[in-house]
Amino acid sequence: MSQTTQFTESIRQGRAALGIELGSTRVKAVLIDEHHQPIATGSYRWENKLEDGYWTYSLEEALSGVASAYKALREVVEKEQGTSISSLAGIGISAMMHGYLPFDGNGKLLVPFRTWRNTTTGQASEELSALFDFAIPQRWSIAHLYQAILNGEEHVPDIRFITTLAGYIHWQLSGSTTLGVGDASGVFPLDDSGRYDQRRVMLFDQLIKDRNLPWQLSGLLPDIKGAGEEAGRLTPRGAALLDPSGKLQPGIPLCPPEGDAGTGMVATNAVAPRTGNVSAGTSIFAMIVLEKSLSRPHPEIDIVTTPSGHPVAMVHCNNCTTDLNTWVNMLSDFLRAYGQEPDREKLYQAFFRAALQGDQDAGGLVTCGYYSGEHITGFEEGRPFLVQTPDSSFTFANLARSILFSAVATLKIGMKALEGEQVAIERITGHGGLYKDGDAGQRVTAAALNTPVSVMDTASEGGAWGIAILARFMAAKQQGESLSEYLNHRVFDQMTASTLAPDEKDIEGFTAYMARFTAGLQVEEAAVKHLK
Repeated sequence: MSQTTQFTESIRQGRAALGIELGSTRVKAVLIDEHHQPIATGSYRWENKLEDGYWTYSLEEALSGVASAYKALREVVEKEQGTSISSLAGIGISAMMHGYLPFDGNGKLLVPFRTWRNTTTGQASEELSALFDFAIPQRWSIAHLYQAILNGEEHVPDIRFITTLAGYIHWQLSGSTTLGVGDASGVFPLDDSGRYDQRRVMLFDQLIKDRNLPWQLSGLLPDIKGAGEEAGRLTPRGAALLDPSGKLQPGIPLCPPEGDAGTGMVATNAVAPRTGNVSAGTSIFAMIVLEKSLSRPHPEIDIVTTPSGHPVAMVHCNNCTTDLNTWVNMLSDFLRAYGQEPDREKLYQAFFRAALQGDQDAGGLVTCGYYSGEHITGFEEGRPFLVQTPDSSFTFANLARSILFSAVATLKIGMKALEGEQVAIERITGHGGLYKDGDAGQRVTAAALNTPVSVMDTASEGGAWGIAILARFMAAKQQGESLSEYLNHRVFDQMTASTLAPDEKDIEGFTAYMARFTAGLQVEEAAVKHLK
């Protein structure tokens, strides 16, 4: 049987699974067969906006973006496979973790979506971390909620439900207000059983008791389900939202909605202890599955979970490839001014190639790609900069290398806490835009972390493929089969990966660069203070 015939039969018999992920710049849909092979993809591009001091996305655009990505996928299927999608083995939704989506009793959003990118919850983060004896990052939903209480925002008494972006889309498609355990772990701290920590829930309720609010925290939080469980079914309304053509039928089961961190772990087979991944796109974060609890809370480290509930140390940085994208945009403008129509894909490839040809320390240049605030280094706002000294070598290759070094520099700062905890890491896998063109991103990450870094053939499919796998796991898992076993024996057993060990000269160059980057944070501080 040819692959085309295999795909067609998978679709016609309803064995395919659909994964949709709402990333920071793209909504992507991936359809996979029962062997987890991608059949078709579709996407929709979108961007966050800074409105009234908050980074946000429109929920209307989120829903239309999901429908647009699915439509693009459906059209590919109809053209290449000669059939239509009417039924599926399962559907999964994932999205950017954290943030703040508060709703009233009628399902009305009370304030525009506040995303993970906002660094406006410093007081809440600090007070809750002390109260819970547990690091509560500024991104977490509970930090946003408590900051709104501290600010005396008018909408707070009207809240009846909070969720994440993945949870919202799942709710609209299925009517179920459920979250996957991994996504829920970025809403509020969980206990060892994968449920909201009731001791800390009571501490929070006691903290806000004098505010006389008409709700308690437990009534606002979404339900939690783990990987492999069913979390609702596609309603007639949900089917119409996803596929206005009417071809997709209701009744399809949905797996628990997950955050992009969890789906990245699935997509890189990093759900077992001593494994980890680095996701590098608009933001960059490292996820290391822990064998044991850390000795104490660290403000640089989130404790979240895998989609199956295992504890994970997460080092999350708000800024990564935005600066790279901005420079590529500028080079595109330059080529147009020169009379050439740029090929953006080739520009990215040229940028990555040049980075490997630069001086080991980027020629004395230092860049800081902080377009938004960065909690790990203590910035509520960002001011991207490029600094050179009189003896710097300002070449395209050194600029490219400096920008790639800068993309992973803050992650290096955040990872020092894990080094102090002597956390064992056997394997790190990279995925995301930093690893798409050549091995420059791999080399830079390996040098920064002083650890071999692998990239799989499926790296470009990312979290949308990961949530599609979770949908298939829900539909096909055997009794007692764990997510790790399923991934090892049924998904990744035939997949190849390229691995790069850290190069000593790259390590030396990055170390020298880090000294300048760290010193340059004083420049960043001055820029934030004086350039408004």
